[in-house]
Amino acid sequence: MSTATNVFLGTGRRKTSTARVRLTEGSGKLTVNGRTLDAYFAHENFAKQAYAPLQTVELKDKMDVTVNVSGGGVTGQAGAVAHGIARALQKLNPELRAVLKKAGHLTRDPREKERKKPGQPGARKRFQFSKR
Repeated sequence: MSTATNVFLGTGRRKTSTARVRLTEGSGKLTVNGRTLDAYFAHENFAKQAYAPLQTVELKDKMDVTVNVSGGGVTGQAGAVAHGIARALQKLNPELRAVLKKAGHLTRDPREKERKKPGQPGARKRFQFSKR
């Protein structure tokens, strides 16, 4: 086994996505499911959203992040990664909680897909009404 380093874990969730985040001190390497952050999140906005908590506390170049993310789509996964990173940063230094909370990184976004109801084509949409 290699030298013992401090590892901080965080679990982030968004929609149906779950991200397990591992935070260690390093050179700023971001890995998602074995690929670099930019390779995994093809669009720049998703990558920015994912590492937003690190930029908020200005630790982007000082921490290595390894993430396993599953479920949902790209938007949900980016949100889950950001939530997990924020939770891991809070474990790293409890004093960062106020900054992360103010920026909204620690709040779990509760919005989920509404279920389809019987007797209608979607969650809210109704079949066309015919009077006669």
